[in-house]
Amino acid sequence: MNVLPEKQKEVMQTLISMVAPTGKEKGCLSFGIYTDIENENVFNLISEWRTRKELDYHMQSDRFSVLMGTKSLLAEPIKIQIFTISSTEGMEAVNAVRKKMKRIFPR
Repeated sequence: MNVLPEKQKEVMQTLISMVAPTGKEKGCLSFGIYTDIENENVFNLISEWRTRKELDYHMQSDRFSVLMGTKSLLAEPIKIQIFTISSTEGMEAVNAVRKKMKRIFPR
């Protein structure tokens, strides 16, 4: 969200008011607001949802409508990206790759 400089405080207050309630919604794993380090008028909202169905339910909520209602306070249209992840890996994947590479390229 690229906010008009004179509306920055108003948008920030709106976003902050959304954090706790959205985080308590069914299926919400995380919800955060991040400011661009080079431009204090640019905000990124990043949320993680257990299922796409729960995200879809959130996008139909009054709370999401409030977010969409901030469009008159923005310097450019809001940009939304939805990423769907079918699987995730952790440290075990890193260890497996490193073990494999040691066999191929021993030190």
